[in-house]
Amino acid sequence: MIDTNINLERWPFRRFVDDATDRLVAKLKSRGVTQAWAGSFDGLFHRDIAAVNQRLADSCRQFADFLKPFGTLNPVLPDWHDDLRRCHEVHKMLGLRLHPNYHGYTLDDPRFAELLSLASERGLIVQLVLSMEDERTQHALHRVPHVDPKPLVGIVAKLPKLQLVLLNAFRSLPVLQCGEVAKAGQVWFDIAMLESVAGVAKLIEQVSPRRILFGSHSPLFYFESAELKMVESGFSEPILKQIRSSNAERLLQ
Repeated sequence: MIDTNINLERWPFRRFVDDATDRLVAKLKSRGVTQAWAGSFDGLFHRDIAAVNQRLADSCRQFADFLKPFGTLNPVLPDWHDDLRRCHEVHKMLGLRLHPNYHGYTLDDPRFAELLSLASERGLIVQLVLSMEDERTQHALHRVPHVDPKPLVGIVAKLPKLQLVLLNAFRSLPVLQCGEVAKAGQVWFDIAMLESVAGVAKLIEQVSPRRILFGSHSPLFYFESAELKMVESGFSEPILKQIRSSNAERLLQ
């Protein structure tokens, strides 16, 4: 099983049982995960993105066969081009993780389109996080709106080489609209925020099972929640294997 959606470091608003890297890795391994794609909570709040990505790379290096770092990029900051270069050339990262709503830009910002274009030229996977938590659980003094996905179709259609993964998409992107986004280009969806009964089955009605990835959003969400979505789906073993690992493996290739 490949978990495409975890975060290291500390969420600033509350603690979790598994928010230490060694404990999180042990928990995931105990549930059958063989590889996890990791971003950093620090990337949402720290301005020194280079230091954030260095710490992430160092943490993942301790579990190199298991953790794959996805670096933070913030195109609002003046040195983001160099951050992109370091992620690819220095840290040898497989991809990037973007948080537009925490970094203060929208998807129709020209810098976002430029970032996607440069990432695709380098062959980097781009993970776009549309939400981090349910608006009902956000801190009263730190309300962050979900990312508006409307510009995505037009942007993705212009970048045929882009490999884009939408994480935590379904607070702002209804499942019924996912098909339109998927048809625009190479777009994948993780399951962490599929909350309705038979949510994965409903998503498969809109997009190919080859475009769905297993993601738990650990440790912010309970890993068992994502696991249960797979169990209750009732899919055949070949489809379950696609979602749990094969799709992510193909994306890495």
